[in-house]
Amino acid sequence: MEEKLGVYLVKNGIITEDQLRKAIQEKRETGRRLVSVLNTLGMLPERKLLAQLSNLYGMEVVDLDYIIPSKDVLELIPAQKAYHYEVLPINRKGRYLEIAMVDPTDISAIEDLRFITNMEINPVLASESSIREALDRYYAMERTLAEVKVESGPAKELGIEDMELLEAKYEEDIEETKLRADAEGGPVIRLVNFYIADAVSKGASDIHIEPYERMVRVRFRIDGVLNEQQTPPLSLKAGIITRLKLMAKINIAEHRICQGGRINIMVGDKTIDLRVSVIPTLYGEKVVMRILDRSSLMLDLSKLGFLEEALKRYLKAIESPYGIVLVTGPTGSGKTTTLYSTLARLNKPDRQIMTIEDPIEYNLRGINQTQVHEEIGLTFARALRSFLRQSPNIILVGEMRDTETAEIGIRAALTGHLVFSTIHTNDAPTTINRLIDIGIKPYLIASALVLIQAQRLVRRICSKCKEPLEVSKKLLEEAGIPEDTFPDGKVYKGKGCSHCNQSGYKGRIGIYEIMPISPEIRKLILKNTSADVICKQAIKEGMKTLRDDGIEKIKKGVTTIEELMRETGSL
Repeated sequence: MEEKLGVYLVKNGIITEDQLRKAIQEKRETGRRLVSVLNTLGMLPERKLLAQLSNLYGMEVVDLDYIIPSKDVLELIPAQKAYHYEVLPINRKGRYLEIAMVDPTDISAIEDLRFITNMEINPVLASESSIREALDRYYAMERTLAEVKVESGPAKELGIEDMELLEAKYEEDIEETKLRADAEGGPVIRLVNFYIADAVSKGASDIHIEPYERMVRVRFRIDGVLNEQQTPPLSLKAGIITRLKLMAKINIAEHRICQGGRINIMVGDKTIDLRVSVIPTLYGEKVVMRILDRSSLMLDLSKLGFLEEALKRYLKAIESPYGIVLVTGPTGSGKTTTLYSTLARLNKPDRQIMTIEDPIEYNLRGINQTQVHEEIGLTFARALRSFLRQSPNIILVGEMRDTETAEIGIRAALTGHLVFSTIHTNDAPTTINRLIDIGIKPYLIASALVLIQAQRLVRRICSKCKEPLEVSKKLLEEAGIPEDTFPDGKVYKGKGCSHCNQSGYKGRIGIYEIMPISPEIRKLILKNTSADVICKQAIKEGMKTLRDDGIEKIKKGVTTIEELMRETGSL
């Protein structure tokens, strides 16, 4: 097979016959692979060699910097065999194991690995250097934190004067080449990949890396709550931040301004998008990464937590031929998931759906999605104007953040389009006042609105350790919930187990406040009535407030009183 490679390279003018003879001689003397010899002798750079191998064998070339195999996949091949054959298992699909190889012609290696794993081997190409780095990186994963702590031992012995000097040096004198060297060190790469893989495996939505004077704090947001993780050595602070900035294609030489970027990476068999935000702080740059896991996106409205009657009201509203539906709530309350699930339900071949978002969090098949670029003038308002010339049936505007966008959205709703958008208010009734405050006339609001939905996310009680307990009268009093709300005097709580990491909670569910715009509410809007009066009318017509919806879920054993208080406060 290696003879075939040599003939191919000579025939296509990549190397000369003399070079091939020299390479074969070197191979015989050293016992190394032909691909390795060609690279080390400088006859063919690694990148060009990979391209030729890909053409010859029709194999995919992978970049191991952007693939993180799962622990289960790595354990399929013993470290000794992986190092011996210079192979890295990267993905498993049924009976097939995808393996990155330096030399796909090594039939004996493939057969041995097939025997060891009892699986069919699907080889893909990767550079020799990247495989060697990856082997050191992943097969030492369990020793990562211990290794870097040993390497950073001297840093722990620094006095406070040295610490302050180190901080000043970080802010003023570290050169780009030094930063890059720190970021590309083995311990830093292993540690960064460890945190990303660990966050994904724990179902985290965000990774926070926060520099302080004497420590670097790492926290994962899991089910909406931040949890501290094992602290990395302070000496690796600059390297960790720089590594993340390099991966996100952010300027590593700039430390004074806020920056942003994206990382696209494979973790096991999942494609993960990381939205990276970097801001300068007193002791260095803080990094927050939002984890966008496409495989975890829920696009089924019936599974988001709507009560039966609330779901009927919402479904009736979204089937309107025109009008505007607003979803409101704070950041992280699940608005994007609700709207994406709505569009997925409405997405049919006879409808054209267009969105303008900032940012586009997930790609939706069959829907035209546009990203806001304010620096070049592509704002929500400008894009929305252009959309109306494209004859859409349904439009999603990421956020109504100003008068111009709100006006165009409402006028679009009045001219035969169904418009969805978000706005930041505490509940459904106060959204009316918010629209009036930003300059929208009451008659336009009354004419265009179909429904307003407010929502929050509360943590679910862990199903593995859920148990009933006597409801606390003191807790009911603090929450402002009447004692007769729970006739049997029982509620549920998770006692904590390995499944929920001892938290008592696993996953989240929405609580909703659905307010259809009825004829009576339209009249109140036209009169510029207060939010309290509108709320009373909506409740009279059957609306359940966020607290009412949450109490129903407490009764059903889905969540707890503490969670309801955390999201809605107490009365």
